Amino acid sequence: MKSALKLQLPEARRMAAAALDKAQALGVPETVCITDEGGFPVVMERMDGARVTGPQIAWNKAFTAAGHKRSTHLFNTPPNGPALPGNEAFGIQWSFEGKFAVFVGGFPIVVNGEVVGGVGLSGGNGEQDTACGLAALQALKDLLAEQGLDVQVKADLKY
Repeated sequence: MKSALKLQLPEARRMAAAALDKAQALGVPETVCITDEGGFPVVMERMDGARVTGPQIAWNKAFTAAGHKRSTHLFNTPPNGPALPGNEAFGIQWSFEGKFAVFVGGFPIVVNGEVVGGVGLSGGNGEQDTACGLAALQALKDLLAEQGLDVQVKADLKY
C-alpha cells in the first residue's frame, strides 16, 4: 500500500483566497475552483461581478488539470499539444460530457511530485487566469514549506 498526501479544506481555502486576492489586485472578477485529486470541488468561490458561467468553467479546468495531471493549456500548445488537430488526443475536449477543458487556466496541484488536486480559474484573459493560478500555488507552497513539503509553482506542469 502507498501513503498519499491529501489536500484538505484549510489548504484549499488558503489557495482560493490567494487567487482572489491576486484577481482583486489585477482588477478582474474571477471564479476559482480548488479540487481534490479526483477533480471534485473542495472550494469554489465567485467574486462579485464575475460571470455566471465562471463556476462551471473553473471546475472543468481544475477537474482536467487534476485528472490528467497537466496544465490545461498544454493540450493546445503547438506543435505537440495532444488536443491539436491531427494529434493523438484531438477531440478529447468532448470527453466527460464536455467537462474536459483544453485551454488556459487549469493547473495541477503537485506536492512532493504527486498530483493532489487541481486549481481552475475563469474570468480573466489567459495571462490573468495564469497569474491567479500561480498565486494559489504559491500560497500552498508557502503554507506547506514549514512541513518540509514541496509544491510546484509554474504555469507549465505535466506529470
